[in-house]
Amino acid sequence: MILPKAWIKERKREYYYRKAKEEEYRSRAAYKLLQAAEKYRFIKPGYVVVDLGAAPGGWLQVSRELVGEKGFVLGVDLKQILPFDLSNVCTIVGDITDPQTISAIREVLPSPADVVLSDVSPNISGIWELDHARQIDLARKSLQIALSTLKPRGNFFVKVFQGDMLNDFFKEVKQHFVFVKLIKPKASRAKSSELYILALDFFKKS
Repeated sequence: MILPKAWIKERKREYYYRKAKEEEYRSRAAYKLLQAAEKYRFIKPGYVVVDLGAAPGGWLQVSRELVGEKGFVLGVDLKQILPFDLSNVCTIVGDITDPQTISAIREVLPSPADVVLSDVSPNISGIWELDHARQIDLARKSLQIALSTLKPRGNFFVKVFQGDMLNDFFKEVKQHFVFVKLIKPKASRAKSSELYILALDFFKKS
């Protein structure tokens, strides 16, 4: 028997939603980061992590699990994030399109970041060209924050949408990192245009 694609898609969505509830993650998106981090090991114990677009906090939870008690995790979002009862998880309200947010991040971090994450998305309009352009703009703003807060050899993980602007942005990221790759975690919906750029080993241009 061939199962309808819509049924399979809904089952997958329900699976990660239920799994998140069972494992007490704040969002199903937690598994996107968890799957990528387990495969590529770009978040390690003791790391300092910045999570952009962190609400409701699923990626913060995963990051805290991976960095352990000796690491530090900072979440940044336009919305107030429900606090965590953990001394090494901090959140601030900030707009990544505002240049002052970089200063606010630096003030809170105990040291330059080992990893900058960004799962930021625009408000979806349904007009594909517009949504794609907005997403790339947010990814570019995230890159600017990463370049300003990462330590040498730091890592960057950012959401993008497929489209005609992606290639240029990918090339832009490659100018600053040794290893750059497009990935799609299993927890991402198969038909979604959502991808992630993983960039490892940040280097400052001379």
